[in-house]
Amino acid sequence: MDEKKTKLTFDNKIILAPMVRAGTLPLRLLALDYGADIVYTEELIDFKLLRSTRQINDVLGTIDYIDQTDGTIVFRTCLREKSHVVLQLGTSDPERALKVAQILENDVSGIDINMGCPKKFSLEGGMGAALLNNEQKAKNILKRLIDGVRIPVTCKIRVFDDLQKTLNLCDTLESSGISAITVHGRTVHERPQHANRNEMIRIIAQRLSIPVIANGGSKEIEKYSDIEKFKKETACSSVMLARAAQWNCSIFRKEGLLPIDIVIKAYLKYAIDYDNSPSNTKYCVQNIIRELQETPLGKEFLKAQTLEQICEIWDMDDYCRLKFDQYQKKGFHGRFQVAPLRIGVIMNENHSTKNSECNVDDLIVLRCAFLRRRFSFDNDLPKTKLLKWLRENKKTHIVPVYHTWFEDKLFRSIVTVDNKRYSSTFWEKNKKRAEQGAALVCLCSLGVIDEELLKKNGSLRK
Repeated sequence: MDEKKTKLTFDNKIILAPMVRAGTLPLRLLALDYGADIVYTEELIDFKLLRSTRQINDVLGTIDYIDQTDGTIVFRTCLREKSHVVLQLGTSDPERALKVAQILENDVSGIDINMGCPKKFSLEGGMGAALLNNEQKAKNILKRLIDGVRIPVTCKIRVFDDLQKTLNLCDTLESSGISAITVHGRTVHERPQHANRNEMIRIIAQRLSIPVIANGGSKEIEKYSDIEKFKKETACSSVMLARAAQWNCSIFRKEGLLPIDIVIKAYLKYAIDYDNSPSNTKYCVQNIIRELQETPLGKEFLKAQTLEQICEIWDMDDYCRLKFDQYQKKGFHGRFQVAPLRIGVIMNENHSTKNSECNVDDLIVLRCAFLRRRFSFDNDLPKTKLLKWLRENKKTHIVPVYHTWFEDKLFRSIVTVDNKRYSSTFWEKNKKRAEQGAALVCLCSLGVIDEELLKKNGSLRK
């Protein structure tokens, strides 16, 4: 069969947009279930993928790219999405981009270069929207990929205020040989409350010979029929949805939207099945319930920290426990239930990096979550309790030392006490909570806090 006929095409498609944190495997699979034709990953940075190793996860049926500095999952995919998934790459260098693409091209169906992200991190690194003002570099990256990989290469841009400047950019990018271009109809400085420039997208679509994918219309897309309306208004080949899909992924269903409780339960099943991180799961569900966070159910949800606690709210905790027990019997202890393969970077008090001398083999790790509401008083917090226990046992010469590292907007800590090291497998939203979690593991290991009590209150899971 002609190889070109097997490649992903971008004509007449409805696409899940690349979304920071939201575009992980569970949401991508759910979007495909509901009718999306193509799903983009969240933006993944080239450096992060280059320091990762590819591993086949026989228990989950996934392919995992694991960051060797801390053991976290950078990218997880599976056979179900292979012919539909496009990896969006954050890069500023043609050679780095090519190395990453060549590593991943057998696991995805396309590579997209992010040229629209307005965040400071991307701009300072010469990535994202910084490429909009460096047309030659942008073209060089795309051309290097097109010449070096067998899968389609696309890019995603934002428009300029000036139409001609935008058209000139699109002409340059098209000349690289890309398979499609996604146009977000707002400038780098505009936000969702600003009107999407549908007419500008229309002019671009009529000018280019490659498929143009319209993006930025979520505010005007409330039901499936609105997708076709947006497509006609922009004269584009395809439509890409971000916030509309994040709020209710069943927007892709021709039959109409489903109640959010049904969508959440379907999402949670994938989160359980593919061992999605609790923090990422919570973030995605939070974007579905939106204003309902102020309801009693929403407030209970916001208190939840573990995946099991989140699932309990939607009566899925039994399924969560069942799957976790099955994984354990197969020798798999989960994404956030294992120590990092190699702890290469530790953060000091000033959040600057230094090489770690740690040996993972002597690290005592428990699935122990620090649940703040379980501690009534500040003097009852794990760090305070640990210091108190050391004093009471005449070990005042021992000072707990905390090493904390930061990854994907989350923190994890190791505490060293009397030459032994302790850490929780759970990642926290801030440094203080991560240190409390590490102290809790230490107290539990020393027998200061009873394990059975922690199990009962939901802090500890074996």
